[in-house]
Amino acid sequence: MPPLEELTPFLEQIWANKVLTNGGPFHQHFEQALCDYLGVEFISIFTNATVSLISALQALRVTGEVITTPYSFVATAHSLLWNGLKPVFVDIEQDTLNLDPEKIEAAITPQTTAIMPVHCYGYPCAADAIQQIADNYNLRIIYDAAHAFGVQDEGGSILRHGDLSVLSFHATKVFNTFEGGAIVCRDAKTKLRIDQLKNFGYVDETTVVAAGINGKMSEFNAAFGILQLKYIDRVLEGRKRIDAAYRERLFGCKGIRCLNANSDNATNYAYFPILVNSDYSITRDDLYSMLKNHGIHPRRYFYPLISDFPMYRGLPSANRDNLSVAKVAADQVLCLPIYPDLEMSKVNEITRIITSQ
Repeated sequence: MPPLEELTPFLEQIWANKVLTNGGPFHQHFEQALCDYLGVEFISIFTNATVSLISALQALRVTGEVITTPYSFVATAHSLLWNGLKPVFVDIEQDTLNLDPEKIEAAITPQTTAIMPVHCYGYPCAADAIQQIADNYNLRIIYDAAHAFGVQDEGGSILRHGDLSVLSFHATKVFNTFEGGAIVCRDAKTKLRIDQLKNFGYVDETTVVAAGINGKMSEFNAAFGILQLKYIDRVLEGRKRIDAAYRERLFGCKGIRCLNANSDNATNYAYFPILVNSDYSITRDDLYSMLKNHGIHPRRYFYPLISDFPMYRGLPSANRDNLSVAKVAADQVLCLPIYPDLEMSKVNEITRIITSQ
């Protein structure tokens, strides 16, 4: 978090401008700064990522069924229900825990209009394979890129994939504005529609063209985001150091599997998930409790599966027999603490507990 003395001039300028929200100067500055940093051309910032997801689906006028993953935060599927859409859950890849392209085609029906994959933990989806399927069946793609700030693949920012990508700037994310989100799109016309949707559908003082929502980011959050961008490279380097330390200390630990990125750019070190399999001496939940008893707070992230919650479990696609990889991942995953200021002594303590069982 930036020092308070750096934030004070921004607060004074907001007060002097007498503009607190509604697309003020800090809002506009922040959008351009994000475009420059992320290497994208069009971005619309929002009050949070959930409203961004809801609005992204509205912007593309998605109807009917949407193929998505059961292995994500509930906001992914909730955004579909809020739009009156039917989630269709498809299993994930074992190596990446992302939506499995080989399982998508079998789930497509005449009612399918879109795919909503998730770059889980910031690891890129198999975007080319997913795009090929979407092109063959004339489907839209909205990426839930909540975890994927700054992540690149061999072609550049992964935010360029699909029709839209949605970012989260929640306080728990690599880059945050306390609360916030954004939609990345490909063209000015789409950005205009998104900007109208996040402001109740207004075009001007007397003209409303859509049933929009109040999704605008405040000037304070935008100003904080501008400051945060000054530190993001330092944050990523700190996370990278912690990631490497975990991998070195856990290497060879029987029953513990770490996910692997394809390259340095293919992750932002947003999370450090381990999978605790049956070769480990105790269960995942026992390890979870043991770490908590030592004052360490890992997360079973994502457990349970979205498809196991009451509003989804009745869907045919929520049948666990069809989600075998996701089920195993949810039962095994444990995300260890990772943040730039995490002391190496704490990393040593965490890994000592894990490897000594």
